[in-house]
Parts: sequence; C-alpha cells; structure tokens
Amino acid sequence: MRKIEGKVLKKKLQKSTKIWLALIAGLAVLVLIGVAVLKTQSYQPTPRAATVAQQSGQSRADGLFFAAKKPQGPTVIFYPGALVAPASYSIWAQKLAENGHNVYIARFPLNLAVLSGKRADRYLRQHPNENYVIGGHSLGGVMASRYASQHLSPQLKGVFFFASYPDKKGDLHGTDLPVLSLIAGQDGVLNQKRWREAQAYLSAQTTIAQLIDGNHAGFGSYGAQKGDRPAKVSNAAQQRWIVTEMSEWLAELE
Repeated sequence: MRKIEGKVLKKKLQKSTKIWLALIAGLAVLVLIGVAVLKTQSYQPTPRAATVAQQSGQSRADGLFFAAKKPQGPTVIFYPGALVAPASYSIWAQKLAENGHNVYIARFPLNLAVLSGKRADRYLRQHPNENYVIGGHSLGGVMASRYASQHLSPQLKGVFFFASYPDKKGDLHGTDLPVLSLIAGQDGVLNQKRWREAQAYLSAQTTIAQLIDGNHAGFGSYGAQKGDRPAKVSNAAQQRWIVTEMSEWLAELE
C-alpha cells in the first residue's frame, strides 16, 4: 500500500514539476518578447544627432561623455527620457561641452532610467571630488531628482528638468539646491496636472523657463514622439534655446 502511495506521490510531483517548468519557460518567452518590443519602440537619434555623438562623444558602456577642452563649473549628468537612446541628446550636449562643461549622458537597460536610477554612481565613483548638477528629460528627470534627494553632498550643485518634475521620492523642497525647470508650450506628452502638483517638491531656488513654440521631443533630437504635438519651431532652434538656458543657469552656480 505504501509503495502504491509513493508511486502516486512521485507522479504528482513529476506532473507539478513539469507544470512549473512550462510556466517558467512561458514567462521567459514573454520577457524576451517584451524586451524585443521595447527595443523596437525605442526612439533613435536623428542622423545629425547620431553624427555628433559619433564625432564628439566618447562612448562608454554606461553612457556617452562629451569632454570640454577647458572644463569650468560643474559637470552635467543627464538621464534620458523613457525609451530614448542617449545619442539623441548629443547636439545640445556637444554645445554645452564647447561652452566649458563636461557632459555625461547616462545609458540605461532598455533605455529606461527607472531600471537603474543610481546610474550616476558609475560616473561619480570615478570622479569622487567633482562638482556636478544632475537632471533629465521626462521620466529621466523624475529619476534624476530621486538620485539627487538621496545623495545630497557639497559636490551636488543643482538639479534640472527638461519637460519633467520631481515626485515625492525626489522631493527637493527642503533643500537649498538651485533648480532649473525647462518646459515647452506645445508639449503633448508632459502630464500638466502632475507638473503643477510637483511644484510643491521644488526648492525655493527654482527657475522656470518656457519655450512657447517647442515640444516634448524637442528636448532631444529623435524625431516625432507618440502623443506629442508638432513644434512651431525647428529642432535646431529648440536645441539652441536649451544650450542658452543651461549655460546661463550653470554660470550662476560658479
């Protein structure tokens, strides 16, 4: 009788094991499909941005680096928007480097900052005494503010947002950090309600500037973005505006 019960139990365990293996295999397939879909949906740089990245940027496993010939002021650490390739921000980054600021554009798994919010550590561990500002575009800005709020130090000189805002986990209200918030009047992606509510999480030293004719995708150079409105100004003009606003803000920090 015990032998029969043992055989039945063994068969049940084998059946259960097969079911679990099938479920795990199915989950693995779904994950691979999801990864493939995310990769195909990622926004890639325009030919111009790709050329600038290739010619002026130093490609690293963890991002792109644009070196200033004579660095002055803090290094700019930047988190790209969701599903946007780092090279898409190379045009304004290269111009800021020409103006004397090193620029590090972080690279994330699947181009999602939410998957590795502490990516700035990769750069800062190699430059522990370097002054820096940190910010990002859209979701990248949210994650950058979280990093800033959790890593307050004398080296952190400010936080900036491109069509973005801090959330509760990135609360900067209790700090004296200078903050720059750049927005665009034709932005069809930014959640305006959340942006207004997030003003409560900004420091008292916040500067807000708006490009009325710009749009969400114009904070990078990767073409049209789903849900966005057409810009009434060229991408080149929005890139120049970004450089001007960032340069003036950075100069105030020196």
